[in-house]
Amino acid sequence: LAAPLGADVMAPWRERWAGEQFVEVAASQPALRDVVGRNVCRIHAVAAKGTRRPTLVVTSAIDNLLKGAAGQALQNANLMLGLPE
Repeated sequence: LAAPLGADVMAPWRERWAGEQFVEVAASQPALRDVVGRNVCRIHAVAAKGTRRPTLVVTSAIDNLLKGAAGQALQNANLMLGLPE
């Protein structure tokens, strides 16, 4: 059987992405207005109710014009050249 989810299901995300400038761990469901025109990924998770096994519903939002393939390519090129992301 799967282990029960803890009270704070967002704790692993906050720990993993702490200090990461392009990832925002949100306290509530992300909306498009939160990311438009910004090079970020906003993520949120909530425990699903009424399921037999512990289940998380994870949602994220990006502005794919900035955080899409072209933005990612530029971010990677900067890293490869030793420049700030």
